[in-house]
Parts: sequence; structure tokens; C-alpha cells
Amino acid sequence: MRTRIFSFVVAAAAFAVVGGGAVASANGAGGVTGPAFYVDGELYRTVGTPTDLSHTRAPSHTYDAIYVIDGQAPVAEAKPGDRDYNGGRWQARVVEFGDYATAVSVHDANGSGNFDSAKEVEAAISAGDATVSAPVASFVCPVIQIP
Repeated sequence: MRTRIFSFVVAAAAFAVVGGGAVASANGAGGVTGPAFYVDGELYRTVGTPTDLSHTRAPSHTYDAIYVIDGQAPVAEAKPGDRDYNGGRWQARVVEFGDYATAVSVHDANGSGNFDSAKEVEAAISAGDATVSAPVASFVCPVIQIP
């Protein structure tokens, strides 16, 4: 699963978590991405930044969670304008499902056919239909609306 996360890092140019500046030099790093992750049912894009905050010892409450789900775009819990938004500071957490299709059918509140809000992901976790890891990466990337 860690390989999946790092593949997402390079593909989305959103997470700089591998070997310091390695991601910064990856294809597309530093530019605005296409659709990269969901927040509250909407797709957003980002800009890859060469940041790795994993060893800063910053308290967890100073980050927002971004849930990495195999087979679909990640899901973030906050965006600019939300009272609890932490300015684009993220902790990536891996979410795994025993049966993804069943979990979506039970917890997809807006009928989108996937998980596209933190409330949906957290409902699946609370119900025992998914498990979530401890943070696997801490980094900075902005949340940019798609025009």
C-alpha cells in the first residue's frame, strides 16, 4: 500500500514525501494538477510542493486528514473557507475496505458511486466497514477549485 501512496504522490504532484526533494523534480511537480482529490463531494486540484513535515513533531490538530483510498481519488476533510481548515497542511491516512462496493452502497450519502466526502469515509470507518491507518505522510499542498 505504501507504493500506492507514493505513486499517487508523483502522479498528482501533490505530496512531497519521498526522499526530500525527489518529488519536487518528478514529472509535473510544482505545477497545478488536474483533479486530485475530493472535498465535500467536489473535486479539487492542487500544486505539488517539496514539503515533508513528517519529522516536525507538529501536533496532529494542526493538520487536516486526507484519506488515500485505493482505486479512487483521495478524500480530504477540509477546504479554504471551512472553519477548521489548517491552511493546506495534511496528514495522509490509508483507508482499506473489506468490501469497497458494499461500503459505498451503504455510506455514499450523495449517490455519487464513490467516497467523495470525509463524512462518508468516517461513517464507513465508524461502522467497521473500513479501517484507517495512522498518518503515513505529513505535507503541505493547497486546495484549488476547478474552474
